[in-house]
Amino acid sequence: MFQIILCTCPDIESAKSIAQHLVKEKHAACVNIIPNVISVYRWQNEVENDTEIQLIIKTRTDKFNDVADEIKRLHRYDTPEIIAMNIQQGDNNYLNWITESLK
Repeated sequence: MFQIILCTCPDIESAKSIAQHLVKEKHAACVNIIPNVISVYRWQNEVENDTEIQLIIKTRTDKFNDVADEIKRLHRYDTPEIIAMNIQQGDNNYLNWITESLK
């Protein structure tokens, strides 16, 4: 019923913009922004090494497509990271807060 969606961003400005939009539009209850994440990945057959900003997006599973669509629309990467992990357990008060925040 609840998910954490991960997305990396190239800079703090775009990370804040995406995070604020997702919360304002009630696609996410909360987005944590973690700066200075070092990402090592393969892109166009080259190994890249970049400093990125990690978004940790808390939402409900039924909001995944909305979150993904908005990230794709707002993000400047050709293929932004959009992966979800189901929340198996959580404090009932916190999970209720997520539900209320998305109404």
